[in-house]
Amino acid sequence: MADDTRYAFIVEWYEEIAARTRSFQFFFYTGSKSIEMFDIKTRKMFLKTNLNDCPIDLQNLFIGASINVLGRQLTLVDYGDEFTKRKLTSKLERTLGYIKPDVVDKMGDIVDAIYSRGLLISKLRLCRFSRDDAFKFYEEHSGKSFMDSLLNYVTSGPIVAFEVVGENAVQRWRELIGPTDPAQARSECSSSLRARFGKDKTCNGLHGSDSNVSAAREIELLFPSNSRSMLTNCVRGAGSTCCIIKPHAVKSGIAGKIMNAIHDAGFTINTIQLFNLEKANVEEFYEVYKGVVHEYQGMVNELSSGQCIALEVCGKSPDTTPEAFREAVGPTDPEIARHLRPRTIRALFGTDKIKNAVHCTDLPEDAPLEVEYFFKVLDR
Repeated sequence: MADDTRYAFIVEWYEEIAARTRSFQFFFYTGSKSIEMFDIKTRKMFLKTNLNDCPIDLQNLFIGASINVLGRQLTLVDYGDEFTKRKLTSKLERTLGYIKPDVVDKMGDIVDAIYSRGLLISKLRLCRFSRDDAFKFYEEHSGKSFMDSLLNYVTSGPIVAFEVVGENAVQRWRELIGPTDPAQARSECSSSLRARFGKDKTCNGLHGSDSNVSAAREIELLFPSNSRSMLTNCVRGAGSTCCIIKPHAVKSGIAGKIMNAIHDAGFTINTIQLFNLEKANVEEFYEVYKGVVHEYQGMVNELSSGQCIALEVCGKSPDTTPEAFREAVGPTDPEIARHLRPRTIRALFGTDKIKNAVHCTDLPEDAPLEVEYFFKVLDR
């Protein structure tokens, strides 16, 4: 094989049955697309598989990332050797971005722009800043004349925070959002996000870390590695329903387009969060379909195969939101949807009955339970 470069990492897996965290050496081979895992404690091989069983790309492998290997959620905690560290440090750079309150309704366009640039979103959540937390985030501007206006702005409503990963991610994200002043952005970078959505120097729509040092600090503030985030989610619970953008759709970069389709159908995304689900969690979530739906095992395998994005969706009438949203999503089989209701979400973005773009709550009485499962149970 011409190029079977090996990249090495240290990964951790929390084994729920034994209630313990296990550490492994993790090797990824680019040519054969194969994976090996060795238990660090016993020094024995734990697992060997190929990409047919576990669809992972090199771009998914960066420090802090969560990946699914045969239903196990692994966290990459360190590089396994100097070669891997040297090769991937700049290639898989991380930065922090967030959508400010007055532009949250444009999240579909912004997420789509990120994916279209070849960047990856590795963490994502819709939440709120308290004033104290916003001050801590912007403490470098303490004492400046615009500080009070800035704090009022970023705490005026929900924000959408995300970690962006890719080669030279800090610079590329800054280029994508454009200059701090939207007026300057419109004259110099008319296609940039601040040119499209910003109003003035304070209300400029988006934030982007200005350096690797700032990115590391800001990511740790909003997505801390060892504790809960300072941010609180905006889950409503009543009068809403659950939607999950499935891993195949996230991987193919169409999550932003699906968000726009939800908005265009007259619904509001009340909260949103990115998850990497263990197979056991998916089996628990899909338990009602076991023994009932022929595609059950395929559904479990798909939802545990990589990143998914959970959304709490609200409609114009809280009493009928689950039914109305299920109508907008369309039939389970995208082929049937394309024939009978071609403008539905599954008709537009689905591939087959398993890779049908999104899950939506089937029964109205299950809607609050599904929303709670993702945004309260799994978010603990």
